[in-house]
Amino acid sequence: MLDAVERLLGGTQPSGGAFYLHGDDEWTKGEIARRLIEVHLDPATSDFNFDRLRGADVDVEQLASVLGTPPMMAEYRVILLTEVEAFSNSKRARKVLFDTVDSPPPGLALVMTGTKPSGSRAKYYGQLEKAARSARFDPLAHDDVPGWLMERARDRLGVEMEPEAARALGHAVGTNLGMLVQELDKLAGFVEAGAAITRSDVEAAGTYLPVQDRWAWFDQVGERRFDAALEALPVLLSQGESGVGLVIGLSNHVLRLAVLRLAGPAAL
Repeated sequence: MLDAVERLLGGTQPSGGAFYLHGDDEWTKGEIARRLIEVHLDPATSDFNFDRLRGADVDVEQLASVLGTPPMMAEYRVILLTEVEAFSNSKRARKVLFDTVDSPPPGLALVMTGTKPSGSRAKYYGQLEKAARSARFDPLAHDDVPGWLMERARDRLGVEMEPEAARALGHAVGTNLGMLVQELDKLAGFVEAGAAITRSDVEAAGTYLPVQDRWAWFDQVGERRFDAALEALPVLLSQGESGVGLVIGLSNHVLRLAVLRLAGPAAL
């Protein structure tokens, strides 16, 4: 996540300008936006130099006024503009926005977030990506959840998380990063200092764990324990898994193993 911020800034220092965060991963977009705001905003003058606007609520005149206001007693004025997709059908709003994005005035840090509607062919989104410093954030794939949890536990919370615990938590919560972060923070405070988070800790912390998780089922298939896999299949389906989803997940699992064997961990 820090790497994404540095790529947008072109380094570690505030740079100002226009930033556009897009994609369907709302949690990560929110986290990156918050970090960009923290980098640029002087807390002592935040009352004068920070505005939060929502595309669906702001009118063209207000948008132009806020974008044109210089910083007061600080190096940067920061504007968080969410739901920029609301401007896609307004020629006047798009002109006001692009006049600023194409040539940001000194002292402005404009942080925009948005989600392109499914199936939209509007050129507006591509133009915005090119004009601003842009980054796309797609939802975390189901099979990436355990690794993401273990990495975040280690790098952000200073605690190790055992693979079985990460798999169990990921299967219970899904790909909602906001909920995963809440559960992980709870677990980090639950275990003793220096101890790793185990599956037992996940259970003891009150997280509902399915009777059968998909990764254990993948292991059964991979280890050719087909009778056990067949017995567990109705349980998985009763928990909301689908046959198509399991086949895709198993195929993805096998492909990743092949990549790992042929090209090493870095290739993943």
